[in-house]
Amino acid sequence: MSESLKAEVEQLRAELWRHNRLYYVEAKQEITDLEYDRLMKRLEQIEREHPELDVPDSPTHKVGGEPIEGFVQVDHRVPMLSIENVYEEEGVKKFDADVRKSLGVATQPEYSIEFKIDGVSLALIYEHGVLTKAVTRGDGRRGDDVTENGKTIRGVPLRLFGESKKPGALFVDDDIPPIVEIRGEAYIANSDFAHIRAEQIAAGDEPFANPRNATTGALKSHDPKQCAARRLRFFAHSIGYSEGTTYQTHDEFLGAIRRWGIPTTPRVATFSTMDATLEYAHQLMDELHTLDFEVDGLVIKVNSIDQREQLGRTSKAPRWVIAYKWEKYEAVTQLEEIEVQVGKTGALTPVAHLKPVEIDRTTVSRASLHNADEVARLGLRIGDWVVVEKAGKIIPHVVRVEEHRRDGSEQPFVFPMQCPVCNADAVKDEGGVYIRCLNPQCPAQLREWLRFYASRSAMDIEGLGSKLVEQLTEQLNDRRLVGSLPDVYRLHQRREELLALERMGEKSADGLLNGIEASKQRSLWRLLVGLNIRHVGTRTSQILADHFGTLDNIMAQTEESLSTVDEVGPVIAKSIHSYFQSEIAKALIEELRGFGLNFGEPIAERPAADQPRLFDGLTIVVTGTLTKFSRDEIKELIHQHGGKPSDSVSKKTSFLVAGENAGSKLAKAQELGIPVLSESDFEAKIHG
Repeated sequence: MSESLKAEVEQLRAELWRHNRLYYVEAKQEITDLEYDRLMKRLEQIEREHPELDVPDSPTHKVGGEPIEGFVQVDHRVPMLSIENVYEEEGVKKFDADVRKSLGVATQPEYSIEFKIDGVSLALIYEHGVLTKAVTRGDGRRGDDVTENGKTIRGVPLRLFGESKKPGALFVDDDIPPIVEIRGEAYIANSDFAHIRAEQIAAGDEPFANPRNATTGALKSHDPKQCAARRLRFFAHSIGYSEGTTYQTHDEFLGAIRRWGIPTTPRVATFSTMDATLEYAHQLMDELHTLDFEVDGLVIKVNSIDQREQLGRTSKAPRWVIAYKWEKYEAVTQLEEIEVQVGKTGALTPVAHLKPVEIDRTTVSRASLHNADEVARLGLRIGDWVVVEKAGKIIPHVVRVEEHRRDGSEQPFVFPMQCPVCNADAVKDEGGVYIRCLNPQCPAQLREWLRFYASRSAMDIEGLGSKLVEQLTEQLNDRRLVGSLPDVYRLHQRREELLALERMGEKSADGLLNGIEASKQRSLWRLLVGLNIRHVGTRTSQILADHFGTLDNIMAQTEESLSTVDEVGPVIAKSIHSYFQSEIAKALIEELRGFGLNFGEPIAERPAADQPRLFDGLTIVVTGTLTKFSRDEIKELIHQHGGKPSDSVSKKTSFLVAGENAGSKLAKAQELGIPVLSESDFEAKIHG
């Protein structure tokens, strides 16, 4: 046998493992599936012709071995305990309070947060880098040895490899511990599950009810080839028994196993406070529609391994982790149409029109499909039967297509590359997912922008509601009352035309014009919000206004100087700088300047540092029903006086403003000894 053949085998194995790692761990793909299959077939051919070159951890063994007779029970060296569940934010906050109490008042733990995969728990045991056992959770003390099935799971390496720092070397294993148990979830992707069900029904078999049941059945199959056909995948989330590991944090552990080639739960992040953790939790919930796997909650863990040891566990669950779960409800209905809507930034958003179906006592007939990539990922066709999920307070979203119900009448959906309203060209964001209309004069963009600009979140123009915006921007006799944002401030010159609108009387017209005039004095940060700059919301607008003082000063900044501002960063800085450098934005700003809008005041003209504002450095929470202020008004007052409005009560809360029917936040403040003010007390403070 030639040395060149041995070298080719080693090279093929290294390449196949590398491409597995790229695809399953790093979510990248350098070669096509066809090219990957060619590499695999060549390796299979060599191993078949030269059995002496075959090894147990070869990538060829992931397609499934010989049938097995039964499963052996295996003791877990470290019990696979369950996790305590909570279903409300208050439960998460109580968990935080209990953790801090156990660790000591002065200790603020870091928290890691990740998706809770709705799969089947599995432990992978590696000895000297080689997969020796795959064990189910079982009763937490003992589980089934499903090693032969575990080897077929996509993304699970049969051997661990560290990253080489030597030129020309693909992998090293110097940092692989003698024994390490990687725990995680085996699952079937929603897209794969749709294909599996279609194949089962075509074969006359009873289809699986859901991906989790299919995963359980695959792992319990006595034929590894059948398990391989189910297309199982794996996400690692924790460590069990190990020897030779010295990780200080959960972050460090996840980083290590990713380097070895093991896929970890995506979007894991670590934060120094529970408030920040919960803020990220809301972001993860908003992104559920982008996932191709089932999720039934989020998992929040103490990041420090030492602190975990200190917290310990009960007989049932560790004290350092909590599952923030939600109830999931599903229904199957038919996709009748996909409508593409145009948003305030020009983004073309596909919306699914569904045959009405009841989910958790709510009739659902529409669901956002978010962007063109989402439609393509789901493989949607008009007329498809789809699974729609509603989880807790999360908006309904389409989970997958019931491919087996297709009868040939379904119609492909082609995402438009022209705006459906103005027919202007639309292009995809560079490096992004949204396709946008390029016409700044697009009536649909203007309509959505005006609604936002006049809302309480932005310029709060009383009388300029959604229906009136529709009338003002409607094309009548080759013209519109409002054809651009500055036209709003010209309406006082067109009072008679206003009065000609449906349901517009003298009182309504005067109220509208007074509201428009009052908006000229709104705070600079509100104008920044209303300008509709990508990535710039309320918090960023307030930071910019506080830091730079005037709109002109903000416009004069470089991208680099903007990125140095706390909480801004390079992505937001680039968006702000690009916006103000555009000729369209410059022209808009000059028009608004001519109408006398508030562009802020220079920092030098603000009160001196020795004259602190009333709430400087204070964190204030508002709860209950208010009678003197709207929620937005009182938050703006807090901000104007130097305070930070917050939505959650913690030890960092300076005081709480309680309106009528105040509930759990008031109880929490009283429990923590935080001062409580009535709405009248707050008003008295403001007015001295």
